[in-house]
Amino acid sequence: MTSKVFSILILLFSISTLAQKSVKGIIKDTNQKGLENVEIYNKATYQNYFSNANGEFVITSLAKGENPIVFFLQGYKIREVIINETFQDLEITLEELATSLSEVVIIKEKEKQFALNKLKDIEETAIYAGKKTEVISLDKITANKATNNPRQVYAQVVGLTINESNDGGLQLSIGGRGLNPNRTSNFNTRQNDYDISADVLGYPESYYATPTEALEAIQIVRGAASLQYGTQFGGMVNFKIKKPSLQPIEIVTRSTVGSYNLFTNFTSLSGTKGKFSYYSFYNYKKGDGFRPNSKFDSKSFFANLNYQFSQNTSLHFDYTYFDYLAQQPGGLTDVMFAEDPKQSNRARNWFDVNWNLFALRFKHHFEHNADFSLQLFGLNASRKALGYRSNRVANPDTPGTERDLILGDFVNWGAEARYLKKYDLLGNSNAFLIGAKYYQAENSGVQGPGSSGSDANFNLATDEFPNYRSQSDYSYPNLNFSIFGENIVKLSESFSVTPGFRYENIKTQANGFYRRINTDLAGNVLFDQTINEENIKERDFFLFGIGLSYKMKNGLELYGNVSQNYRSVTFNDIRTAAPNFEISADITDEKGYTSDIGIRGKMLDFVSFDASVYALYYNDKIGESFILSPTQAMPVRFRNNIGTALTYGFESLIDWNIAKTFFRDNENFIWSTFSNIAITDSEYLKSEVNAIEGNKVEFVPNYNVKIGTGLGYKNFLTSLQFTYVSSQFTDALNNKTEQNDDTYGIFGEIPAYHVLDFSTSYKWKHLKLEAGINNVLNNWYFTRRATGYPGPGIIPSEPRVFYATIEFKF
Repeated sequence: MTSKVFSILILLFSISTLAQKSVKGIIKDTNQKGLENVEIYNKATYQNYFSNANGEFVITSLAKGENPIVFFLQGYKIREVIINETFQDLEITLEELATSLSEVVIIKEKEKQFALNKLKDIEETAIYAGKKTEVISLDKITANKATNNPRQVYAQVVGLTINESNDGGLQLSIGGRGLNPNRTSNFNTRQNDYDISADVLGYPESYYATPTEALEAIQIVRGAASLQYGTQFGGMVNFKIKKPSLQPIEIVTRSTVGSYNLFTNFTSLSGTKGKFSYYSFYNYKKGDGFRPNSKFDSKSFFANLNYQFSQNTSLHFDYTYFDYLAQQPGGLTDVMFAEDPKQSNRARNWFDVNWNLFALRFKHHFEHNADFSLQLFGLNASRKALGYRSNRVANPDTPGTERDLILGDFVNWGAEARYLKKYDLLGNSNAFLIGAKYYQAENSGVQGPGSSGSDANFNLATDEFPNYRSQSDYSYPNLNFSIFGENIVKLSESFSVTPGFRYENIKTQANGFYRRINTDLAGNVLFDQTINEENIKERDFFLFGIGLSYKMKNGLELYGNVSQNYRSVTFNDIRTAAPNFEISADITDEKGYTSDIGIRGKMLDFVSFDASVYALYYNDKIGESFILSPTQAMPVRFRNNIGTALTYGFESLIDWNIAKTFFRDNENFIWSTFSNIAITDSEYLKSEVNAIEGNKVEFVPNYNVKIGTGLGYKNFLTSLQFTYVSSQFTDALNNKTEQNDDTYGIFGEIPAYHVLDFSTSYKWKHLKLEAGINNVLNNWYFTRRATGYPGPGIIPSEPRVFYATIEFKF
């Protein structure tokens, strides 16, 4: 470890703990029984505490003046009290939530817990002070959860762009701020705080998406997440799965039917017995899709086991299994899309995913107001893609000919340790975080001929097609070690500064061979070349950042941050065996920074908002251009570091609680409306590639607007949402849409589109009914021009579809 690392650690850790004012208390239920593990949160000092087995607790580090203290325990009404340094002892009574509470009352209780839809400054062993964060509380959303409909689920997350598909929500593809949405590859994607993508460094694509029906919340941290979560520009997305029921056993089963023979079933089993608790689910999905050749079938299973050794120590184990097979109808040209968006001329394309995730987490709270967590995680997974891979999209697939087969295996594991210490300094509450991560991967990729049949046969057909034009076999070992730290320093009761750093040591490899064969029309071999490669990229570097937060007395917060970002070259950036695709031998990692300045909070107790401006500076951005290949004497797509880009814009989310404004006394009525507006611009500041400098950055719509309203009375809920996204380019050359393009479909703009979604639900005792219409206006549009699978070509989005869900809870 370098001397720089030691210097930073000494600087951040050389802090003395001072004496502090404390208040003792006890928490009981209405029967005067002590309540264990009640979460106690001091809004003034952003510190968490928990009650012991007798319900006793101690609150330390009180701020001067008023301290709003929130008491929360699942199954009980949330309680908030105001205390100050003159308090000696507290006795708190929590009222149990009645099982017959209406949906509206339950949602109102959730709103108390997630009042501002943002992460707290400190969450367990993570620091989010001064960062732009967002929290989606799934219980508050009325939406098509069976298919993970991202337009509805992420409606109140600003500036997201979405690649939509019609596979029942088996994959999630979200981006934003000029970052490609494909399989959420520009975010660090996590489930219950551990990585779930194929390879965090070499292949950060997420083929597995946690079912929305299993989620309690989705946490999103924008670009400043790079210090704690590593190499990405988009930030971090964390899927928090529901907690176990407090009852010994609870069963929830949900069945959904929808358009185009959609059927899904989600069944969960959870409970708590003494110190042991568990949550598990099984999710099955199948459907035919709205286009021919687009059927899918998937199965997923999850198990979470928890053991609470004591009030301060716990152990948690997760296992996730996910398997699906999907037929892919391929892409369309602009002419084909205009003629009939439902058509397909690919009947032999298949995609298969098998995912196995493991995680073990140990958590301990020290009596000196510190927390430690250690997370071990691993992945054993594969993805297989098979199909006719001609870039001439209009050419129909010919039965009996070879198909292209790509096989990928992902085996990796890692460990992440975090230590967070809360302390008082000069009368103010502060917090220090130090952590380290080790990550090791041994992945492989094979490309070659697939069989001449039409079935999902994922075996190489080298005997049938020995002269197949492109073949490769690679291993991709990766090794990563990092150290990171952040420190919240409160300069006053209201103003805090949070500096941070991250040290990375990365070793990326690609070892193997690729073979190119050219034949004449008679099948005679004209060119046969095998090239062996051993590509090793080893580097180490620091990332630095700082966050600022000023919390005003009226509940508003001014925040700002600037952090360096980094993205490692991936497998695809290093090697591909596609005959019409070449990669620069000098391709390097991408570097840059992200900054945010904003204001958030609540006004008049019924309007919450978050408005900010941001800038994303992207140096050595990897992209594609067309060149004349010196080796093949033909035009090819060429991947390289194409230039320096800047994306900047204004993002705002406003949520107005109309019911709280005009109907405050009606406990069983809710009505709210929101506006989510992102205005974005971008430019390539410089580039050595002709015709790119001065262009717009791809995947950047100037306007991204979502407006919606939700209304509920007792057990009836309904929501209506309108989405508008302006046009965006899909390549750095800013190619315009060719309406007469009947060959490729992979070049050009994504035209502007708008969509209207409607959902409703009704609960009666243990039964819940949900129904809705997505794309009410039946607009034909698309959000993606795929250059490879699942295309190539335009991938149309779903037309008007209906769904209905029935839920039983026992």
